[in-house]
This record gives sequence, C-alpha cells and structure tokens, in this order.
Amino acid sequence: MDTGPWVALIDRSETRHGECVEWLRQFEGEVFTSEAVLTEVLYLLNFSSAAQSAALDFVLSGAITLVPSSVESLKRTKKLMQKYYDLPMDFADATIVCLAQDLAIKRVVTFDKKDFSIYRLPGKRPFIIFP
Repeated sequence: MDTGPWVALIDRSETRHGECVEWLRQFEGEVFTSEAVLTEVLYLLNFSSAAQSAALDFVLSGAITLVPSSVESLKRTKKLMQKYYDLPMDFADATIVCLAQDLAIKRVVTFDKKDFSIYRLPGKRPFIIFP
C-alpha cells in the first residue's frame, strides 16, 4: 500500500476516502507496506495526533503488515531511484517496488497510476493497480 490510499482511509475529508474504505472492506488478503510509506503517512497526518494514532493502529492491529528494509533491499532501492530518475521515483515508491519484488506481489494500492504503470516487476511485468 502506498501513501495516498492509506491517508485516504484515515482522513474522512479526503475525496477518495469512501472509495478506499470500500476497497478495503471488499479486499481479501494481506496488505503490505514499507517504513518509508508509514513515515510519509504520519507526516501527512501530522495535523491530528488521533489520525496519526489511527495510522499506527493499522500496523499494530495487523491490518497492514510493515516490512522493514534490509541492506540488500536498500541497495536495490537506490538502483531503482537511479533507473527512474527522470520521473523521478521517490524513496517510498522504490521501497514498495522492492517489497513487491521480495514478496512476489504484483498488485499495488496507490493513487500514483502514472508512475506505477511505468515501474516494472521482474520479467518486465507491470503492476496491477488498485483501487
């Protein structure tokens, strides 16, 4: 899960809040994210300690699995950021791509369709983008 949908799940004033809530309600499976995404989410929700607490509760309750970066994945993250420098690819997006590679995940929850339609998985496979 990328930053935008996670923020929209928590912040009812977000225009896509309802869409994200409905997506999560219907979704079956595990949701994974990176520490970089969590950091962005907490930063964007810094207007409210209750909203930040709700974001952390997603992780603490197991609704979202936080996958820490290894040194190897950070090396690959750096290479991805260099490869997609012209977009540019930010750190959080690069960690999501590495996480997807490590866990053989092909679906991503993001509002960033433009960039995630360019990023590729092993074998030059595209992501399947939700919601």
